[in-house]
Amino acid sequence: MVGVDAFEGIRGLPLFIGAGLLLNITPGVDMALVAARSAACGFRAGAAAALGVGAGCLVHTLAGALGVSALLAQSASAFAVVRWLGAAYLVWMGIAMLRSVPAPTPSAHPQANASTSGVGAQTLAAAFVQGFLTNALNPKVALFFLAFLPQFIDAEAASKGWAFLTLGLVFVVNSTLVNVLFAWVVAHLRQRLTLANSTALWFKRGVGALFVALGLKLALSDGSRPI
Repeated sequence: MVGVDAFEGIRGLPLFIGAGLLLNITPGVDMALVAARSAACGFRAGAAAALGVGAGCLVHTLAGALGVSALLAQSASAFAVVRWLGAAYLVWMGIAMLRSVPAPTPSAHPQANASTSGVGAQTLAAAFVQGFLTNALNPKVALFFLAFLPQFIDAEAASKGWAFLTLGLVFVVNSTLVNVLFAWVVAHLRQRLTLANSTALWFKRGVGALFVALGLKLALSDGSRPI
C-alpha cells in the first residue's frame, strides 16, 4: 500500500493527471496494438496487450526513478542501441502482421464453434508480450518520462526519486485503464459490426504497415534529438 505521504513533494497533481489522460488518448503505437488485438481476437486479447503496455511503462518508471533513464539520455551509444532494438522489433512485428492469413471460416456446427471461440492462454500471453516489448523497447518513452514527470516534482522535495516513482505509478494506472477501456470499445464494435474475416485481416495488415513505418522512423530518427 502507498503511504499517507506518498504524494509529498508533488505539485500540480490534478494538472498532471489531466495532461496524462490527454496524452493517453492520443493515437500512437500502443493504442494501435491494442486496437489490432481487440479487433482480431476480442476484448481479452486487447486487454492483455494493454496490460503489457502498462508493464512496459512501469519499467520506464522504475528506470527513471533509479536514474537509468538519465544515463540513457546522456549516452548516445546506449540510446542508439535501444533505439535500434525498438525499431527492429516494430518492423519485425509489422511484417508479421502484413503476412497474416485469413482466420478459419466458422464451422456450421455449434459444438465445433464453441471449442474454438475462446481465446487461448498462448494468444493472451503473446498479446501481453507484444504490448510490453513495444513500450519497453522504445527509448523515447523513457526520455518522455524524464522530461514530463520532473515538472510536477517540487525542487525542495526530500525524496525526488520517490516522488518520480509515485507520479509514474499514477501515469501507468491511468494509461492502463484508458487502454483497457479502448480495448473494450473496439471489441464491442467488432461484435456489433460482425466484421468479416477479410475486413479484420486488412485492418491488421494496415496496423502492420503502420508499425513498419514507425519502426523505420525510429531507426532513422536523430538520436541527438530523441523527442
